[in-house]
Amino acid sequence: MRILCLSVVLALAAFGFAQQPQAQPSPHPSHGPTHAAPSADEVWNKLMAGNARFVAGKPQARALVSLRQKLASGQSPRAIILACSDSRVGPELVFDQSLGDIFVVRTAGNVADAVALGSIEYAVDHLHSPLLVVLGHQKCGAVSAACSGEKMPSPNLDAIVVKINPAVTQAKTYAKADDLVESAIKENVRQSAKDVLANSQIIRDAVKSGKLSVIEAEYELDSGQVVRLNAPASTQN
Repeated sequence: MRILCLSVVLALAAFGFAQQPQAQPSPHPSHGPTHAAPSADEVWNKLMAGNARFVAGKPQARALVSLRQKLASGQSPRAIILACSDSRVGPELVFDQSLGDIFVVRTAGNVADAVALGSIEYAVDHLHSPLLVVLGHQKCGAVSAACSGEKMPSPNLDAIVVKINPAVTQAKTYAKADDLVESAIKENVRQSAKDVLANSQIIRDAVKSGKLSVIEAEYELDSGQVVRLNAPASTQN
């Protein structure tokens, strides 16, 4: 009798399971929509259009509540921005972007240490962002400290200056004393871009394969304008 009852229970359970509707795939995968990803040039043009709005004081209005809810399932940032930690240089504001638009990595002097590199690698390899912008800015305190030649009060601060020193050395080959800091700021942007490529196989491979472009730029504190420092790849020799 026990065997018969057990057989009935198992049969009913199997029947009930068979009646359950099969799970359907989510229409909103965590990695975002499947539409064609924009090119690096398209992303840069959108960033510059946003910067023009910022300069003019006419930022776009956005429905942040609904956007926040939409992004809860995943992110697909169009650009990676390595910027300085300076409180006057907020990339989301400078480029008039919103939640989910840009993957921001910020360090004093926009230097690329191991943690910054790992963060960029994540955005390149996992989020597939097609553009990396290395963004310096006028009157950078970290670059000014490196130009001063003074001893830093802690090993951590010294680590920042050590990363910037090659840019200062390069700037000293042509810049006059009153222009040294500004020249070193531009050189430091270039140096940071070189460091990113030199110290990351993932990023080098992405650039080599055409999946990632790197743009060097400087933010002007007084005008709010972002100025590109390196020429587009098609115009370089």
